[in-house]
Order: sequence, then structure tokens, then C-alpha cells
Amino acid sequence: MRRAAERWSAMAADSALLLSLVEEFVSGLQDSKAQDAAKGVRDGHFTVLQLVEALGLSLTSSEPQTRARGVQLLSDVLQEDSAALSQREVEVLIAFYENRLKDNYVVTPPVLRGLLALTRCAALPPGSAVSMLRSLFQDVHVQSLMIAERACVYNMLINLMDTREAELKSLGADFVFGFVQSMDGERDPRNLLLAFQIARNIVVRGYDLGKFTEELFEVTSCYFPIDFTPPPNDPHGITKEELVQALRAVLAGTPKFAEFLFPLLIEKLDSDVQSAKLDALQTLNAFLSRCEHTDTAEFLQGLWSSLRREVFQTSSEKIESAALAALTALTSCLSRSVLSSDSEDVLGHFLEVVLKDCEHHLREPDLKLVWPSAKLLQACSGASYRASRVIAASVLPALTEQYSSKTQCSQRRTLLEVLQRFVQSVKSSRSTEDDDGVLSAHRADLCGVAFAALSESNASLQVTAAALLASLARQTGLLLEADVRLAVDHLTRLLLTEDDDRVSAAVVECAGVLAELHPAAFATRLIPRLKEEVFSDASQQHSHHAVRRRCLSALAAVSTQPSVVQESTPVLLQVLKSALTGGVSLEEAVLACRSLQRIAARVQDTEEAGTCFHDVIIPRLLSLALQAALQEEDSSGRGGALVQEDFLSAVVPVISTSCSRLQPTLAARTASRAVSLFLDGDVSCLPENSFPPRLQLLQAEEVSWRRSQLVCLLMGCVCALPRGVELPRTDELLSRLEEMSCTCRHPLSYTAAAKCFAGLVNKSAEGGALDGVIQRVRARICRELDSSSSPLRTQAFTLLVWVSKALLLRYHPLSTGLTDQLFSLLDDAHLGAAAADGFLLLMSDSPDVLNRGCHADVRIMYRQRFFSENSAKLVQGFNAAPQEKKPNYLKALSNIVNTLPQQVQVTELPALLSLLLEALTCPDQGVQLSTLSCLEPVIASPPPVLLQQLEAVVGRLLALVCSPAMNVRMSSLRCVRALSLLPAHQVQDSPEQLSGSLKLIRNECRCFQVLPFRARVLRALAPPLDDRKRLVRQEAVQARGEW
Repeated sequence: MRRAAERWSAMAADSALLLSLVEEFVSGLQDSKAQDAAKGVRDGHFTVLQLVEALGLSLTSSEPQTRARGVQLLSDVLQEDSAALSQREVEVLIAFYENRLKDNYVVTPPVLRGLLALTRCAALPPGSAVSMLRSLFQDVHVQSLMIAERACVYNMLINLMDTREAELKSLGADFVFGFVQSMDGERDPRNLLLAFQIARNIVVRGYDLGKFTEELFEVTSCYFPIDFTPPPNDPHGITKEELVQALRAVLAGTPKFAEFLFPLLIEKLDSDVQSAKLDALQTLNAFLSRCEHTDTAEFLQGLWSSLRREVFQTSSEKIESAALAALTALTSCLSRSVLSSDSEDVLGHFLEVVLKDCEHHLREPDLKLVWPSAKLLQACSGASYRASRVIAASVLPALTEQYSSKTQCSQRRTLLEVLQRFVQSVKSSRSTEDDDGVLSAHRADLCGVAFAALSESNASLQVTAAALLASLARQTGLLLEADVRLAVDHLTRLLLTEDDDRVSAAVVECAGVLAELHPAAFATRLIPRLKEEVFSDASQQHSHHAVRRRCLSALAAVSTQPSVVQESTPVLLQVLKSALTGGVSLEEAVLACRSLQRIAARVQDTEEAGTCFHDVIIPRLLSLALQAALQEEDSSGRGGALVQEDFLSAVVPVISTSCSRLQPTLAARTASRAVSLFLDGDVSCLPENSFPPRLQLLQAEEVSWRRSQLVCLLMGCVCALPRGVELPRTDELLSRLEEMSCTCRHPLSYTAAAKCFAGLVNKSAEGGALDGVIQRVRARICRELDSSSSPLRTQAFTLLVWVSKALLLRYHPLSTGLTDQLFSLLDDAHLGAAAADGFLLLMSDSPDVLNRGCHADVRIMYRQRFFSENSAKLVQGFNAAPQEKKPNYLKALSNIVNTLPQQVQVTELPALLSLLLEALTCPDQGVQLSTLSCLEPVIASPPPVLLQQLEAVVGRLLALVCSPAMNVRMSSLRCVRALSLLPAHQVQDSPEQLSGSLKLIRNECRCFQVLPFRARVLRALAPPLDDRKRLVRQEAVQARGEW
């Protein structure tokens, strides 16, 4: 009895609490009580139906506002917690809300929010979706509601379409009609996105449109084309492109719109508004992918006329490209028609019309309209194999005949370019196995034209012919072996005889295409001829040096297949060997290395290629470098080509690129060889081994700089290996590298040692061992840097920067201590400027180590993270620094900010604007340029703080328009121009589209912002108008025109 009494007492208390909450919400207008009521339902103190009972007096009140508050409380509770409702409870609530839809208009908003909450319930009873929508469509005029309530209706429909699609489809066309009535007249862009989503679901998911197809089209197409300009700082972030894509998905969603959409698009193509034309063409392209040829039959002539006009009379490349893409889509649509004995060849008839309108332009003597006609024909040809055959059969003979009859080089070049584009556009798929392809019947004529043009003396013809030959080679199975051999001979001749850079580049590119498809011909014909030329006796002639450079470039271009690589790389290695005796200049040795690097990056990733680099190329490069160093030590100290920093800097990418692509087994063996060579002096892996045993390479104090600088080659070997490859003797290697980087006096040696150390640290496994290495190195760096008289401070600083970068990239927790040390050096009298430059190295990509190509551990957004964690330190340091040290902080800030993505700059820079303006007064032109590049996007989307400092911004920028540095002058002029385009911030636009009067007011407000500076700016822009540099004058004219 006592438990029952306690239970009744608790129930009474809950009932009293519920009544109190209802009273305070409804009469006391305390909206926070809705949260308390929702919590009571969640905690089980009372149910939703009990809440409805407690609201009885409120819901039956004669005052509409009281009834509305009662419904609002119920709806707020349901929005917080409706998932636990039973099916019976949902059924009762739906009946209640449907009845309330007939109530006063002030009750409707909370009713809609309650119904929206119920549409999310998993326990929604069968048939309730139909019931809700019937009541909604019958009792509510949606467009008379406010924006938020209309959004409720649209979201209800979206929820029900996702969960109760079958029930909605049972309504048939009534559902479509109800939606059309609900959407008709919608203007809010947020709601339009929702309405377009519903309309797309209707047309794509197969809802019955019935007799309301045209109504659905009309209610959506009235927004086409979208003309929307989002207000400044729009919190909703809706863009014109979002609305365009959403509407296009509706209009292009079903072929049932064909009879309505095609006339609309043709009408918009006649418009003078460029954006409307572009939107119409892109929509047409999307729509044609869903259409059958029968849908287009009635509108073919109108579509063709409009598309032809846009290409023949276009004033915009975008519109021309969109028109050609739409023509391709139209031809592809017609190509899907199935031919039978009693059917009409729709594609054939259409192509006849196209050929009739275009083909005669290809035969005109002056060739005025040859390009527009050719583009139209190429667009049709690229649509399908059937279209390619028809177009090629009519056009290619005419073009080859024209080429033979013309004598002017300009006309012949034009015809060659047209031919090349046609070959590119041809579909290569075959209709049957017996079909030889579209171009097979024209192979002899096309090859004859290409080879004849290659034999001409005109450079433009040779360049275009090389492009045509490459396009022919890409057509599978088109060229015969004899054609390939003849092509190789022509390309070889041009490489060796033509000095024009354009011809050389075109020939090398063409050779690369052919060699990938026909490697045998190049391995047996081209490479032996190039080798002969490279090592001929005419080495002292200036023209021969140019030929040799072209040969080296060609060897790299053709070496994509392992069989060619095995023939080309020995030639390049022999070039490097010749440099030991002075037979090849430093420049040519560097070019040979770059060719090897290109081969390493482009060759197919096969075991054969990996073995070639592991067994031949990498050992030979190490051997040549070591041999050169030893020869120089034995001689009088004169620097040979292979001991120069330029050469070693070119060798490192060859080795690192090769090692980064090695298979795991070969990579492990390469690592072992490199470690043994540099730690033990084990030269047994090197070819032509005539080296003294037990060479010392990592002993900084005992080794000459010629040998110590070879540590950069070690970096290439071990720092580019995949992270899964285990490096032997890592601790010993790190110790020796640390010692060299801190004690060696040769800049290249200690820098390369620091980079190698950092590369290994970046890939080392987490744990106490790594932490111990970092702490040991940090202590050593601090000792050297704290001693102002130490002669090794620069070495310690170099190691500090590279280790900081290695740890920063991988988010290591100990990186903060090192970067803080770098910040402290900004006040250093000797290293302050170098520390500021160190932040650029810290934030930028390194080409030879600590990059993703070398498999370094690089975390995403590490720059943003570093900036957010350290920007306050920069500001504090700048404020506390003496005046003579402030430029270091400004330069560091500029170096950090300039590497951030533009979106981050726009978001974060307002807080640092005062420092950026100060940086514009810094005498360092690099700081000025990087700061200007940061400011330009900020000015385009200005934060309020920039508008408050407009006087300072204008003054700083105008002071730089006459800077001694051309790039600074140009960048400052761009910023001055951007200031004239400042958007308005005083006028708060509504989410609706701006009317003409509002737009006028907004433009006037913009003028009021910048008008006080107009006369001052115009005076300052006068000198740049007479600048000695044309590019500066162009920027000044544009800026002055805006002002």
C-alpha cells in the first residue's frame, strides 16, 4: 500500500509539473519551458499524449493566439523527441494536426512544424502520408505562408518521398498537382533549392505526371535562366551555381519535357544575354543525354540553326565550346536510333544537313569559314562511330585534295590543323571485328600529307605535321610498320637539322607518342643515330651543342617502355662519363641528368625497369660522382664538371625518383648498398671499381669538401624510399649525419646532411627512440645557438630548420619546441633575417626531400594548423621587438601567410591586417610582393576591419605603385583596382532576389565608400600610365578606368 501511495504521489507531482510547464509556456510566454517539457517526456515523467491532455484548455481556447501557443509547445516537444513515439501515438497526433490545419491562420505555422517532426518518425502508420498531404494541399495555401513555414512544407515532402514513396505514388497525378500549387510563386532561393529537389525526385523517380506535365514544367521553367546575385556575407551561402544546377537537374530530368523544353532553349539561344545562352546550351547538353531520337525529331532544324549560329557568329569561347558540346550530344542522341529495313535513318539525314551547310566552306579558296565549319563537323564526328564514318568519308578526301592544291604555307597549315583535329575527334571503336576503322581507307592519303609536310622547310608546317602524325599514331592499328619506320626517319632528320625551338619541341613530343606505341622502331633506328650524333667529332661547333641538347631531350621523351630505356640510358650515362675528361660541358651533363630523371619518372613501373635503375643507373651515378671527387683531390684542385653543385643537384632527383619507384625488394637492397658505402666505404657495389678500400665519406673533419658533399647522394638514396622499407643501421647513420651537419664547414655538405637527417627522422617510427634522438639534437642545437661566438651557429640553424620541418609535417608533439626556438631567433642580430626566411622553407614544398613524392609523412592541412597555433606568437613578438628587428617578424609573417590556401587567408587575415599593412612599408621587396598577393583576395571579399582602415590601406598601396620592382608595381596596381570594386556592406539585402532599385542603392553605397579617395588615387595613378614597362601600363590603365 505504501508503494502504491508513493507511486500516486509521484504521478501527482509529475502531473502538477506538467500543468505548471504548460501554464508558463502558454500564458507566461516562456519559450524555454518547451525544453523542460521535452526533457520530461524523454525521462518518462509523462507521455506526449498526456501533454496533449494537459494542453486541453489551451487547444480549445477561443483565442487563436492561445491555441497557437498550445500547438507550438506540442510541436517543439515533438521536434526534440519524436523517435520514441508508438504508431498509435503518431496516428492520434496526425489526426489532431490535420484537424488543426483548418484552424485560424496563426495556428498553421506550429502545426506545420509538428507535422514535419512526425514525418521523421519511423512509426508512421501506413496511409498516413497520403492523409497528411491531402489535408495539406486542401487546407493550406503554401505561398501565403512565411519563408520558414514554406520550408517546412517542402521538407515534409522530401521526408515523405524518401520514406513513403510508394504511398505518394498511389496519389497519382494529384500529388504532382498539389506540389505545383504549393511551389507556384516561390521566390526565396533557400526554398527554391528544396522545391527543385522535390521536382527532380518527381521526374527522375517515375512519379505519374498525368495531365500535369506541362504545369510542372511551367512552374519550374519560369525561373530559367537563373538570375541571382547573393547578398554580401550571405549566412546561408547559397550561390547562383547551386540554383542553376538544381534547376537544370529538373528540366533535364525527363524526356517528357521535350515538347516544352526545346522551344524554350531555342528561344533563349536567340537572346542577347550571354549568360542565358550559356545556361541554355549547357541545359540542352544535359537534356539530350536522356532523350531518344524521336523526342528531337520535331526540333532538329531549329536546334541545328541555333547551334550553327553560335559557332559561326560567336563572341565568346565559352559559348562556342558549349554549343559544340551540345551538338555532340545531339548527334550522339540521334546515333542511338536503331536502323531497320522500314525505319528512317535519322542520323544520316541530320548529317546530310550538316555537311550541306559546312562542307562547301572547306573548299572555298580563301578558307575564311573553314575553322567554324571544321569545328561543327568535328563535334558531330566525335559523337559516335557511325557519325565518324559518315563525316570522314565526305571531309577527309576534300581536305587532303585541298592541301595538295594550295601553295601558300598559311593555308596549308590551316588545312593540316583541321585534319589533325578531325583525326583527334574520330571515334576509334569498331562496329565489327572485320571493320578496319574509320580512318583505314584514308591512311595512305593522311600519312602522305603528314610526311610531305614534315619534308617542307616551313617551321609552322613541320610543327603541325608532327601533331598530325602523333594523332594518327594514337589511332589503334592505323599505322603500318613501314609508316612507323618512315616516321622515325623523318623525326630523326628534323631533330638533327632543324634549329627552330618550336619544331624541336613538336618533334620531341611526337617522338614520345610514337615510341610508347612502337618502341622497337625507336630502339633500333632513332637511338643509335642520336648516339652517333652526340659523340661525333664536331664537339666544338656551337650548332653541334644545340643538336646535342636536342638529342638528350629526345632520349628522355622516347624512353617510356623498358626496352627503349635499356638502349637510351647507356647513352646518357656515357655522356656523363665523358664529363670526367672534359668532353662534355657542365650544362650538357646537367641536361643528361634531367633526361635521366624524366625517364625515371615516366618509365612504366615494371620489374625490368626497376632492375635497370637498381643494377645499372644508380650505381653508375654514384661511381661517377665519387670518381670525380677523387680525381679532383689528386689534381691541383681545379673544379671539374662532376664536382660542381649544379651537377650534384641534378643527380639527386634522378636517384630519388628512381628509389621512390623501386619495388620493395630492390628498394631494400639499394638502401643497404648506400648505407654500406657511406658508413663503411664499401665500394664493392660500384662498377669500374678502382677506388681505394674503406673510403671515408661521412667524416666531416677528415674528408675534403669534394667527398663530404656527396652526402646529398645518400639523401637521394635513403630519403626517397617507401616507408615500408627498413633502413639498416639507422641509429649509426643518424649519429654520423648529425655530426656532419653540425661540424662541417662546407655549405652544400652540412645542408645536405641536415636534409638527410630530417628525411630519416620524418619517416622514423613513433616511440622513445625517436624522442631521444630529437631531444639530443635539440640540446646540441641550443648549445651552439646560445653561444654567440660559436663559428658553427649557421650549421646549427640549418639543422634546426630542417628538423623542425620534418616534425611539423607529421604533427610530432616535439615540433613545438623547435619552432619556438626558430621564433626566438627572429630577434638574433646575425640570424634574424635567415630565421625569417626559414619560415618560408618550413611552409613551402621541398623539391628533393620531405615531399609526398619521396613518401614523406605529410599530414593534411599542416600549414593551417601551424598558422592557427603560432600567429599569436608572431603578433606578440612583433609588438615586443625593438624597431630594428620588426622587419624580421613582418617577413616571417608574410612567408607563412603566403603559403596558406586563399580561403584560409580570407578568413584569418583580418586579425593580422595591421601587421600586413606594416609589412607594406618594409624595404624588402619580397615581403612587399608576398604581402600584396595576400591582400588582393582579402580586398575582393573585405571584412569590416578592412573598411575601418581604408585610409591606411589606400595610402600604403599608392606608395608602392612607383616601386623600383616591376612585380611590386603590378601587384599594388591590382590591389588598387580591387579597392574600386569594394562590395556594399551597409545595405543588408534580403534573401530574395534584389530588385532594380535595391541594386541601384547598393551600387551607390559602394561609391560612397571609395568616393573620398577618388581624386587622390587618380593623381597617384598618373605616373604608372607612363611606366617604361608595358605590363605595368596595362595594369595602370585598368585600375584608372575602374576608378
